[in-house]
Amino acid sequence: MPGTARTTLADIAERTGVSMATVSKVVNGRDDVASGTRSRVLAALRESGYRSPGQRKPRLTGLVIDVLVDALNSAYSTTLLSGVITETAALGVDAVVGLTGGEHATAEDMAGRAQRMVEGGRSGLIVSTSAYREELLRPFEQRGLPIVVVDLANPPPAGVTSIGATNWAGGREAAEHLIALGHTRIAFVGGTERSDSNQARFHGFLAALSAHGLTAPDELVSHGSFRKAFGETAGRRLLDLPTPPTAVFCANDRLALGVMAEARRRGVGVPRRLSVVGFDGTYEARQSTPALTSVTQPLSEMGATAVRVLTQRIEGNHPVSHRLELATELVVRETTAPPG
Repeated sequence: MPGTARTTLADIAERTGVSMATVSKVVNGRDDVASGTRSRVLAALRESGYRSPGQRKPRLTGLVIDVLVDALNSAYSTTLLSGVITETAALGVDAVVGLTGGEHATAEDMAGRAQRMVEGGRSGLIVSTSAYREELLRPFEQRGLPIVVVDLANPPPAGVTSIGATNWAGGREAAEHLIALGHTRIAFVGGTERSDSNQARFHGFLAALSAHGLTAPDELVSHGSFRKAFGETAGRRLLDLPTPPTAVFCANDRLALGVMAEARRRGVGVPRRLSVVGFDGTYEARQSTPALTSVTQPLSEMGATAVRVLTQRIEGNHPVSHRLELATELVVRETTAPPG
């Protein structure tokens, strides 16, 4: 059966031995279809190249994809989106940007969004969020919409491609830099503890300490959220210790800026009395005062890579690996120095 727009639901029904009504239910993401039947119908839809009427129309002028991020006012999201938009423009693909809904998103919300995507002719989805669980991605899979996730907090469902950075190596490099400067009492301020990327950065940090015979006592380790406000809270707790750390590695730049803000309020000089390293390498790191030393992940290239992988998925080509990691790089600026 050729993979053209002429493929019909009747063709799929005949090929799979089920009714047209069942095929229609699968296309529209209905839940009242046995899992084995759904898998068989979805496989036939993919192999045939079938596209619903709403999905076919945009193909005449270019693919249309949805891109969801947690916030439009964060340096992380805007840098990632710059890569997405640059790559979609180069490929002739249109991107519709929206918000994930974060921790307030529900399976019902996602089912509605997925159905609107099908009806609106969207071809696939890129998601960058720290909040989505597997069940929130399921409605898109049920409708046969390819998904690529960027730095998802939890492991994505089988078959969903994820784009990330070498978080473990980046955490290790940050700690190695501080140790090389002579620091031995080094704190860690992390984001959401269940986040895979947060854990990878933390364990890379611990590996470097262990390699030099150092440890991170519980009093020097904080996990909370990736927000600047939590960096301020953690900074307050660390600086209140009888023996404060001389250096701190933060799991993202916003946390680092929060720690620096608290140090500034207390008159604790950075880096004279406290060295600080962030992670992400956003424009906020470059523009802070002093300029933040940060493990840079290639956010723009991660966005571009997500677009390339998604368009390949839409065309029926699957990547060799479902997890792609781009290299990080420590960029030393003005917030790290030998202990005073």
